[in-house]
Amino acid sequence: MQISKTQGSEPLLTIEDLHTHFMLDEGAAKAVNGLSLEIPKGKTVGLVGESGCGKTVTAYSIMRLVQPPGKIVAGKIILNGKDGKKVLTELSEAQMCKVRGNEIAMIFQEPMTSLNPVHSIGNQIAEGIILHQKLGRKEAFNRAVEMLEKVRIPAPAQRAREYPHQLSGGMRQRAMIAMALACEPVLLIADEPTTALDVTIQAQVLELMKELQEQMGMTILMITHDLGVIADMADEVIIMYAGKVVERCGTNDIFYDNKHPYTKGLLDSIPKLGKVTDGPLNVIGGAVPHPLLLPKGCSFGPRCRHRMDICRQMPQLKNLNDNHFVRCWLYDKEN
Repeated sequence: MQISKTQGSEPLLTIEDLHTHFMLDEGAAKAVNGLSLEIPKGKTVGLVGESGCGKTVTAYSIMRLVQPPGKIVAGKIILNGKDGKKVLTELSEAQMCKVRGNEIAMIFQEPMTSLNPVHSIGNQIAEGIILHQKLGRKEAFNRAVEMLEKVRIPAPAQRAREYPHQLSGGMRQRAMIAMALACEPVLLIADEPTTALDVTIQAQVLELMKELQEQMGMTILMITHDLGVIADMADEVIIMYAGKVVERCGTNDIFYDNKHPYTKGLLDSIPKLGKVTDGPLNVIGGAVPHPLLLPKGCSFGPRCRHRMDICRQMPQLKNLNDNHFVRCWLYDKEN
């Protein structure tokens, strides 16, 4: 097992050989299949891959929110949090409740399905503050109003008394950010936080997240399939495929010195501004394998134009240089 490391930066979160499976009648669906990585303090790390690669299941595993038939079957998740190191995979549910929302918070893909429609925005934000900060209801509600103001929602005192359906999509996403940051977590997991927003609002939300990160000194794990968001937000990028890390490096290297055939395929699939093409857009042939039917060896092998006989064996994640990691036999010196 090899874990990606970042020079000169202490890890806030370490994942060691994580396996999260869904126990189905047909067998174990290996959604996360031996994931190892580190997230350094104070940085934004982008987690990228197609739908079905295991990105969201990774986030739910960190939060310990995987529901049956899903289960973390092996591995460790270690948080270097507010009061020392904790092995999250060994905590009881009661202990984990003290971590969620307080030390680790999450912004979900669609705020309308994450916010409770029968409670006001202010009361929903205040709930976490009451639980973790031990404030009275009035103080917590006032703190909720302050958080809405911090995320630049107009008339925050009025909006705090309104319900999710009364807010626009952009305001709901800002309210979700306010809720996530109310207890000043050390790690924010943002799962496709701008997917349902138009381009202008998306840019505003991303800029807001960067400003709040700088003010609060928190770490962000940004989960997305949008490489434009990664270019704007991330210090480092992890490319995930079939439950494993296949490439990890700095953001510039992902765009200008990428190595893995899957990474190259993702970037080649992006239309180039100002470039006129007569034929169809580039695509990666095939699809992400079903977690019940993972191929032997390299999971990307059936879709890879560089496939070799040795690809029937799973390559290890190797450090090429300057903490640029890649899982591919093309870069194995012994091959």
